[in-house]
Amino acid sequence: MQYIYGIHAVDSLLRQNPRSVQRLWAQQGREDNRIGALLELAQNQGVPVARESRRVLDEMVKGRHQGIVAETLDIPVHGDIAQANLWQEADLLRVVEEKKAPLLILVLDGVTDPHNLGACLRSADAAGVDAVVVPRDKSADLTPVSRKVACGAAEVVPFVRVTNLARTLQALKERGVWLFGTAGEAEKSIYDNDLTVSMALVMGAEGGGLRRLTREQCDYLVRLPMAGSVSSLNVSVATGVCLFEALRQRLAARG
Repeated sequence: MQYIYGIHAVDSLLRQNPRSVQRLWAQQGREDNRIGALLELAQNQGVPVARESRRVLDEMVKGRHQGIVAETLDIPVHGDIAQANLWQEADLLRVVEEKKAPLLILVLDGVTDPHNLGACLRSADAAGVDAVVVPRDKSADLTPVSRKVACGAAEVVPFVRVTNLARTLQALKERGVWLFGTAGEAEKSIYDNDLTVSMALVMGAEGGGLRRLTREQCDYLVRLPMAGSVSSLNVSVATGVCLFEALRQRLAARG
């Protein structure tokens, strides 16, 4: 069993994937509007509801549960219809081939902190990203922590785990997707590039940056200009800045 917790994460789970929820646990004595709305949603979705003390909920999960915990099946495998936003690589490539409008894909090369993954998913959803791609090994996955931080985005943003990231990047390039990798030593900043094309933003791991094979696949290397004393931003913050620059350019291009 998995326990998903937090108001936003549980709300999104009940709306997007109610079949995976075995029971909803609500804190005894919590009668506020947000908890009441979740209990009503669970009832409408046919999800059993139970009340427990805060102490019991604290024992279920390690994070701040906000008085609500969803007991779920183990996270479904990618491609399982129980969670439609978990894609196989073939699903991603099919969307790339079929979509007419310019694509915006986020690639996370070895981001291992689930908090950072959750924050990146939240920014990806807000920026209208078509899919988030991560390597299967040495990368954070959709855990209760990342789902909580994502505030519901983990249930809606297409999420693709691939066995060979360099091969996937090559397949994207062959289908007309330009690869923009971030690197502190890049000559041009993110603001000096045309981000209105079909593109994948490739972000490196915390501290280590892009791996060599990943970097070699990129068509362009870009950086964020830094005006202060620190040399870099947290990967989730940098991801948000870059994605919203792409969104800004695309909205401006639409007139």
